Amino acid sequence: MKSTRRLFLKTSVPGAIAAGFPSIVPSSVFGATAPSNRINIGAIGVGRISRAHDMPGVLQYTGVAGRDNRIAAVCDLSAERVELGKQFVDDAYTKKLGTPYKGTKGYSDFRELLAHKEIDAVLISTPDHQHARLAVAAVAAGKDVYLQKPASLTIREGRMMADRVNATDRILQVGSQQRSWKQFARAVELVRNGRIGTVQRVEIGLPGDPSGGNPQPMPVPAGFNYDAWLGSTPEVPYTVDRVMPLEGFDRPGWLRMEQFGAGMITGWGAHHVDTAHWGMDTELTGPVEIWGQAQFPSEGLWNVHGPFKTYGRYANGVVMTISGDFENGIKWIGDKGWIFVCRDGMTSPTSTGAPATPIVPLRASDPTILDSVIGPAEYHVYTSDDQHGNWLDCIRSRKAPVAPAEIGHRACSTCLLHWIAMKTQHHVYWDPKTEMIMGDDIAASLLSRHLRHPYEIA
Repeated sequence: MKSTRRLFLKTSVPGAIAAGFPSIVPSSVFGATAPSNRINIGAIGVGRISRAHDMPGVLQYTGVAGRDNRIAAVCDLSAERVELGKQFVDDAYTKKLGTPYKGTKGYSDFRELLAHKEIDAVLISTPDHQHARLAVAAVAAGKDVYLQKPASLTIREGRMMADRVNATDRILQVGSQQRSWKQFARAVELVRNGRIGTVQRVEIGLPGDPSGGNPQPMPVPAGFNYDAWLGSTPEVPYTVDRVMPLEGFDRPGWLRMEQFGAGMITGWGAHHVDTAHWGMDTELTGPVEIWGQAQFPSEGLWNVHGPFKTYGRYANGVVMTISGDFENGIKWIGDKGWIFVCRDGMTSPTSTGAPATPIVPLRASDPTILDSVIGPAEYHVYTSDDQHGNWLDCIRSRKAPVAPAEIGHRACSTCLLHWIAMKTQHHVYWDPKTEMIMGDDIAASLLSRHLRHPYEIA
């Protein structure tokens, strides 16, 4: 492990600001919970999703017996966001402790954070193209990981990530939080236990993204390591619509750039496909044939898919269709009925311009299906009441989390296969065991991308 850490420092990102190895505030500051039971966490990437979801997700367990943790450090490639991240955590602890707290450390280079021996685990809340590389580096440094979905930018990177995690004793939880929501677990149990008969079709509703974005090059903001932010992807001019807002934490432009992600098919699709696989009992495999079409922008900067409809046939004959033509959610259709599930608070737009109508988050072709009792000898889902809480539990118990690396990779790879079918407009034939595309060199070339030096996966 020491040699790995030396390698991190030796290959440090050019231009990164040296952060040193400041001491971490003593655990005793946080109360009576034994320091040996407290998990010290570093947050890598402290923008929109980290502030809205990941940091609050672990902060809620500070001082909670059995799940206690503290965010000891934050890291970002924007110096301004490092300071805002430190303030975010410090303010949260000030509120919890009832006394001013200024103990959160800041880093501009994730390798220096990983090399800190007092950090036990990390949240990785960066853009998609950094996920696999940072996860591999984190487990190599002996850290447990909460990894935002999707698991990777390409299928090959995802396989590397899953293999590296599986070869260690590290706990990696993918942020597929629908696995910790009651209505999704309930729907999966009903489907897996045959309440709608044999599943024949699955429909997943996902939106597309709009075109737009200003491609005009701009000066790189002071204090922002843009080269490291591009990472393994090609060098292109900086413009705010390609990256993230200069102020605030609104939805960033990179989500609409294929250089950094595939768009909604992986951004939200990783959630829904994972849930669909859970109900289909195909969590560790994938489709064998994929096809479909999509509209892509013809102008502007943003280039991820717009409206689309794609299909994936599984070895058992089940066909999964993904499209914005369906309500946003998952619908399993069996020979004896159907079950639909979505997130709370979802709405369905109307064609008349009337106010959007709420979508009932769990429903079935026969409402009595939803009242069915799952017997003790039937299939019961892995019980998790909270995705971040489950991660903390598993760090202590060393048991597999509800969304481990392999399952996250399989969901992501399925989404990326649908993207490959969109891009090529080919029928894609996939072998889930070898993870190879058969008989199509053009489609197969999209399984990986060139990794720019020095940002390869080590």
